[in-house]
Amino acid sequence: MKISREHILQQCNDLRKDTLIETLSIEFVDYGEDSITARMPVNHRVHQPDGVLHGGASVALAETVGSMAAILFTDSAHSAVRGIEISANHLKSIREGFVYATATPIHKGRTTQLWQIRIVDETDRLISLVKLTTISLPKSAQ
Repeated sequence: MKISREHILQQCNDLRKDTLIETLSIEFVDYGEDSITARMPVNHRVHQPDGVLHGGASVALAETVGSMAAILFTDSAHSAVRGIEISANHLKSIREGFVYATATPIHKGRTTQLWQIRIVDETDRLISLVKLTTISLPKSAQ
């Protein structure tokens, strides 16, 4: 039985409670065959002192969506996903609106996965380009 897109998004959004994901108002908004997208509002809560989106907030968004992708596209019943390396290039600034982060796989191995996360604004301008390496550990090894 195939689980609906809406059900998967609801499950992802249910995991936000009492986490950094909730604090940053990150919301999962799309799910596809090999991708997942989340959005985050750009406002005073995620600004640098000069009023633009903080790079750290962008990286938190990217790691959130990349880690969720790894969870969804690996055997999460028997393994726990952890981020082990992240690299971000911030290309444009943004002061308000929403940013959207979409994670797609570059490599999906049994143990390590490499994800590309594109963060764009509401007009599809590239704001940041991020690579995230995750590792799947046996749940008993946590």
